[in-house]
Amino acid sequence: MELEIVKNAEIAHKNDVFRKLGFGVTMTCGAAELPDVIGLMQKIRDFNEFNKGNDPYGEHDFGKVSWYGRVVYWKIDYYNDKLSCFEEPLSPTCKRVMTVMLAEEY
Repeated sequence: MELEIVKNAEIAHKNDVFRKLGFGVTMTCGAAELPDVIGLMQKIRDFNEFNKGNDPYGEHDFGKVSWYGRVVYWKIDYYNDKLSCFEEPLSPTCKRVMTVMLAEEY
């Protein structure tokens, strides 16, 4: 159990760094049409409201924010170097992709 907690903390750290850099982001059409997308991305970078209810594994890979009266989700997924299938999040070849979407698009 303790090893899993350490592993999840490492994943959370990598996800936080990735999210704050803002690279590797894809947006759904609905999210891209929101006002002030640059401000939305800053709000996602600044997000730090993780708790057991919204982050049960402690990996900081999902979040929800409100933006101009809309609920917006962001989700980090883990891919291999060809972006063709899942990769372990701590693998040195893991490529992270964050998707930003309206809640109704999920």
